[in-house]
Amino acid sequence: MKTDLEIASGVPCRPIGEIAASLGLSDSEFAPYGRNKAKIEPGVMDRLADRPNGRLVLVTAISPTPAGEGKTTTTIGLADALRRRGLRSVAAIREPSLGPVFGRKGGAAGGGWAQVIPMEDINLHFTGDFHAVGAANNLLVAMTDNHIFHGNSLQIDPGRVVLKRCLDMNDRALRHVELRTAGKGGYTRQASFEITAASELMAVLCLATDLADLKRRIARVIVAYNVHGEPVTAGDLHAAEAAAVLLKEAIKPNLVQTLEGTPVLIHGGPFANIAHGCNSLLATRFALKLADYTVTEAGFGADLGAEKFIDIKCRLGGIKPDAAVLVATVRALKMHGGLAKDQLGHEDLAALERGLANLLRHLDNLLNVFRLPTVVAINRFQADTQAELELIADACGKLGVRTVMSDVWAKGGEGGLELADAVTALCANPSPAEPAYAYPLEGMSLRGKIDTIVRRIYRGRGAVFTEEAERQLEVLSRFGGDSMPVCIAKTPYSFTGDQNMVGAPTDFDLTIRDLKISGGAGFVVALAGDVMTMPGLPSSPAAERIHLADDGTVDGLF
Repeated sequence: MKTDLEIASGVPCRPIGEIAASLGLSDSEFAPYGRNKAKIEPGVMDRLADRPNGRLVLVTAISPTPAGEGKTTTTIGLADALRRRGLRSVAAIREPSLGPVFGRKGGAAGGGWAQVIPMEDINLHFTGDFHAVGAANNLLVAMTDNHIFHGNSLQIDPGRVVLKRCLDMNDRALRHVELRTAGKGGYTRQASFEITAASELMAVLCLATDLADLKRRIARVIVAYNVHGEPVTAGDLHAAEAAAVLLKEAIKPNLVQTLEGTPVLIHGGPFANIAHGCNSLLATRFALKLADYTVTEAGFGADLGAEKFIDIKCRLGGIKPDAAVLVATVRALKMHGGLAKDQLGHEDLAALERGLANLLRHLDNLLNVFRLPTVVAINRFQADTQAELELIADACGKLGVRTVMSDVWAKGGEGGLELADAVTALCANPSPAEPAYAYPLEGMSLRGKIDTIVRRIYRGRGAVFTEEAERQLEVLSRFGGDSMPVCIAKTPYSFTGDQNMVGAPTDFDLTIRDLKISGGAGFVVALAGDVMTMPGLPSSPAAERIHLADDGTVDGLF
């Protein structure tokens, strides 16, 4: 069986100009980055402003397990399959972070015959967007420390500088650092770094609608609090314009292609737990104007990814999905049913039936909370038995939901034709015109929104708040937090705050230990459990198995 890299290296990229032309873009509407990548110019939206949007399909998944679900692979394969059916389709996905690439997870460009190319470029520096976000973020923090050093006219409390420096790499040594500045105005403060994907500037980039909106959002980013407990913003530091200059190219969506030549927009990469976990709003809007069908994904399981996609991105961006695809695997469901990884290769209907509770809860949320027509896609493996597949289909069928097999890893778009047909059938009878959210934006307190998500989406008893979180609720309420959406940062592996509670637990509380306002992104982050914004490398990181040949060929990256 060929590896992802062997498959990708055996399929030549079509010139990026051909891919752009297939979308109806003129030569002046995209800027090539070499032979097989490009940036789309913002003027395209002005030209297409009156064109109706195509259909938007959200690909989400059950709660992830180490067994893997194949959400990105399904997204790419579905876009290829729709194109095989004669429909103009585009996939819109996130950019990979170097942290997972060199850490445990590896790249994020799909797999098998359903992947995006050039995958080496995409998984490494790509077009430099992540570096630009890191530079803009670190400029804001540097200007904050510089302001304190040179007299501190804004009366910033050095102990309450809340914006962190960032780096696009897993590095646990940077979780706690001591910063010192020498000289007459010198001072010392405790600080920490976070990975670039977790920075507010990444969320800002992914929610901005144009350069003017980008500057407004950066100006609202809270960098610190003053000695009176009031927020100090990037606008107060006169730093927003300079940071926007560093992002003027990064805000443009990136155009690449699948192995089958289907256009793909890869842009932005916010964490799916600490932020909203979706590709940029701009890229999605571009795709909706350029294609009949836009296939996009949201990070982790539907309780995190789909909820934030709808309650944050769609709500703030004025868009809504026409249908959803819920991805699952037999082996992952058996892990949710209590099986160990080394037991997954054998039929176990009892474990599968227990694990089905996880799928059915996500399905219930999509159908009855967000009112989305949904199809379940089983990412099929050779060890799956007919009895196991029928058990899943029967359980979903009782809810009136169709289950289809997805073989896109092995067959590309051909292996996703049944899924494509199911999706187009759903979109022929789309969900109600008015979007449905988990909670109202107005008329409900921040506490109420968090508690509603815990009860309505996770099915817990409710949220409980630590003393620090209670204090922050009061502070954020004074600064407009009650009017914002909520982004709950918790483990992706469970509906609860405990990653070991797999399946579909109930009768639990979710403890919120802290809250912070992301003024530029426009949402409040509620921190549950020990979610890390600076991951560490595993004992045997993927970086140990990556090699560079003398001819420049990279081996072991995927």
